[in-house]
Amino acid sequence: MKIAYLSVFYPYRGGIAQFNANLFRELDKKHMVTAYNFTRQYPSLLFPGKTQYVPPEDMAAMVPARAVLDSVNPFTYQRTARIIAEDRPDLLLMRYWMPFFAPSLGWVARTLKNRGCTVVSIVDNLIPHERTFMDKPLSRWFLAQNHGCIAMSTSVREDILSLDPRIPCHLKNHPLYDHFGKKENPAEAKTKLGLDPDRKTLLFFGFIRDYKGLDLLLEAFRDLGESYQLVIAGESYGSFDKYEEIIRSLPDTSVVKVFNRYISDAEVPSFFSAADVCVLPYRTATQSGISAMAYHFEVPVIVTPAGGLAEAVEGPGTGLVASGTDANSLNRAIRKFYTMDRDVFVTNIRKEKNALTWERFAHDLSDFASRLKNPKTK
Repeated sequence: MKIAYLSVFYPYRGGIAQFNANLFRELDKKHMVTAYNFTRQYPSLLFPGKTQYVPPEDMAAMVPARAVLDSVNPFTYQRTARIIAEDRPDLLLMRYWMPFFAPSLGWVARTLKNRGCTVVSIVDNLIPHERTFMDKPLSRWFLAQNHGCIAMSTSVREDILSLDPRIPCHLKNHPLYDHFGKKENPAEAKTKLGLDPDRKTLLFFGFIRDYKGLDLLLEAFRDLGESYQLVIAGESYGSFDKYEEIIRSLPDTSVVKVFNRYISDAEVPSFFSAADVCVLPYRTATQSGISAMAYHFEVPVIVTPAGGLAEAVEGPGTGLVASGTDANSLNRAIRKFYTMDRDVFVTNIRKEKNALTWERFAHDLSDFASRLKNPKTK
């Protein structure tokens, strides 16, 4: 199959680009895949972080991608569609994670669809965590330009079908990231990060945004006691002041270690190797690439019952689901975790590692696309 993969790739940073690189490499083993990138992903004024780009010292995968699409320049939409159409792909594959991209990606999709190309999008989030009145109309229009979608959680699948009940939608769980290297010795990792080697270690990892509930975790952490320590690793999208205020109010501020910056791929193993458990205290969620990273390092997770997080943890038994999306529920879940046999979680994680491979994801995606193109094929 000849595949045009239009999304964000190197030199852009973040989980979407990492996912795309992994899937590109796997698809390219059996298909002819061409990657098409953004010339501009977000205008600088709309991007909440310090930079959209991979720093020079990072080891991010360099996928050979042609930069053609400017998300806010309509003149590039038709040009991008023309460039891709000239290559005569059988499949246009895209990623959709917020309605901001509906006009640019949707225009290209509509043009290719009208020319007989099968169009499939992997949908991370259909309705964003910070919502506006235009989200549903934009996403509904975008879905109409696709032949089918891949959803990586039941909640996203439900969102898709609520806007377009007739669109073919295949549920496929997020593969596990496997490009970060091996797990380090936990004691050495703790020393490297300046942590107490004898304390129970919780990890909050990833970009810090309001919906991710770091404030809930800090309040849950307040009365856990001196035998615990918390590592916060990730760049804050917006002010960190409210989190800093909570940290200053804790009985012992030294048990919270903050790395408020972008964490390069080379540093990732140290953070997960030092952790007993990774906590995702999200207020809203669909699925999370952070849990996919945690599982690679065989680190259990504690999550809130938000969106698709609970189903991804509770079913396979890879961690604990708090009873609610609040500090008290998180506190109880953390305490309960340390009364349980961690090896049981690790055994279940290893089963997930065998099931959630990039090879299987790529196979099922291409099979889904083939069935869309030839509906009689079973």
